[in-house]
Amino acid sequence: MLEKFGENIWIAAGDTIDVSGFRYPTRMAVIRLNSGDLMIWSPVSLTDSLRAAVDALGPVCHIIAPNSLHHLWLAEWTAAYREARLYAPPGLRNKRKDLTFDEDLIEGANAAWQGELDQTIVTGNLITQEVVFFHRQSSTVLFTDLLQQFPQDWHTGWRRVVARLDLMVEAEPTVPRKFRIAFIRRDKARKAIARILNWPAQSVLMAHGDLVTVDAAAYLKRAFRWLTG
Repeated sequence: MLEKFGENIWIAAGDTIDVSGFRYPTRMAVIRLNSGDLMIWSPVSLTDSLRAAVDALGPVCHIIAPNSLHHLWLAEWTAAYREARLYAPPGLRNKRKDLTFDEDLIEGANAAWQGELDQTIVTGNLITQEVVFFHRQSSTVLFTDLLQQFPQDWHTGWRRVVARLDLMVEAEPTVPRKFRIAFIRRDKARKAIARILNWPAQSVLMAHGDLVTVDAAAYLKRAFRWLTG
């Protein structure tokens, strides 16, 4: 269920969900901090087997929704781990008023993981403002929806045409066209992307796409060349 991705970081695949008729595979990450506390990034459905695997790594203390689109399973995780702190990205507090958030994700690292992870908020987008993380120990950048990739045969019928036009089935993960169009303040986005490109990335993981483990820094420059020029 849990697969080790790097030093003190694990990933797990979750259910495939339907969004406006399109199927999305899901992926979460577990990061163990120096204290031994666990951070759950973009949690997927909490099955018994996943919970047992997570519990074997340490206590769950931080539950992260990286953007306002990834919130489907927050309630079940907070119910299971009542002592964990729940962190809100921009826009999610108003969207999920049924949840009690303990803290907002900020520009730069939150105090609980200062010095171990960095983060920046990619703003200026009408769809969502995504908090992108950098796990220093494994040199991993964590994206949620800004980078995506699906197999060529993942979609059928008219959805296959839409997926191709939206750049969802490119040879490597890329920013979907709908997100590119939704950047109405590209100046703000460029500042965040510049910070991301300065991180010494050796790998990139995302919720919906292949893992990047070779030439990650060069890959990120290619992925955002349409924005940075």
